Amino acid sequence: MDRILDFYRMQESDGFYLFWMKELLVALIVFALFWVLAVVVRHLLTTWGPRLTARTATDLDDRILRRITPPASLLVIFTGLYVAVRTLPFPEKGQLLISGIIFVINVAIITNIAYRMTSELLDWYAARLGDRDRGGLDRQLIPLTEKLISIFLVGTALIIVLKHFNYDILSLVTALGIGSLAIGMAAKDTLANMISGFTLMIDRPFRIGDRIQLTSGQWGDVVDIGLRSTKIKTADNTLLIIPNAELCNTTLINLAFPDARTKGRVNVGVVYGSDPQRVKDLLVNIAGEVSEVLQEPRPEAHFVSFGESGINLSLFFWVEDYARVFPVTDMINTRIVNRFRECGIDIPYPTRTVFLEKEE
Repeated sequence: MDRILDFYRMQESDGFYLFWMKELLVALIVFALFWVLAVVVRHLLTTWGPRLTARTATDLDDRILRRITPPASLLVIFTGLYVAVRTLPFPEKGQLLISGIIFVINVAIITNIAYRMTSELLDWYAARLGDRDRGGLDRQLIPLTEKLISIFLVGTALIIVLKHFNYDILSLVTALGIGSLAIGMAAKDTLANMISGFTLMIDRPFRIGDRIQLTSGQWGDVVDIGLRSTKIKTADNTLLIIPNAELCNTTLINLAFPDARTKGRVNVGVVYGSDPQRVKDLLVNIAGEVSEVLQEPRPEAHFVSFGESGINLSLFFWVEDYARVFPVTDMINTRIVNRFRECGIDIPYPTRTVFLEKEE
């Protein structure tokens, strides 16, 4: 305040221009020092920074360093401009306007630096998850996380700017809280599905491309995990759309977890009088002749029950990919029918014997 009063008093004296020249010179010196500092910072980040980051095992720090070097030096320059402007004896409103504009620019640069750092971190993490988990998570979770971080950074920057200009932030936060509560109550089902979608992306009971079976018996391949619903492509080429809240609160079977191998089963019956051990050995040999049946674990055949018309056996086998279990089952069934016919083993038909008593 005293500097401003001196400014108005000196307007009436011959020393006014001398005073301005002195203050302007001080501001230029301050700005020049910060300019030199920006050059030094840029030189350190481009010359010595890569030498330090080259010693680490990952390239994450190298990528972050390349992204933040330009705005970091620019931040030093605008910080010097802000300090230089604050040294000039402008009127209060003019001082507030000019320094406020520069302050907003500095906040924007800092926000941009934070966004670049988080963006590189998320891209690096998504690449690692993509190599390990077939890219299911980075396609869904990473873009959502990036959007949430962007909203958080912009909101934080806005609050800092408003606080700098002495705006009442408490009333703004209160209004946003009441508005969010009203929106949450009006769209509780939608929010429940969105939260459930985020839970599915984090917990990952299934991934895109996995084949799952629901408690209703429906099954298919997961083609998309959205914020509101999950899309499943069924065997008859139809799209099953299920709200995420239902998937989070139900029991399902993931046929693709922990790997794509799956176990197939063929049930067959033979007439009484057949040798069970011979039939079991024949079933195992038939499964072993199919190239897509895995030899480890080996196929197994078991005598499971006595039927009304014959004995019931089951053949168990493994295939490399769950999508091939039905074609492999078809090949095994065809071979069983032909081989049983060649070996004289009969598959029984359901029969009923009816006795009629003649009344005398």
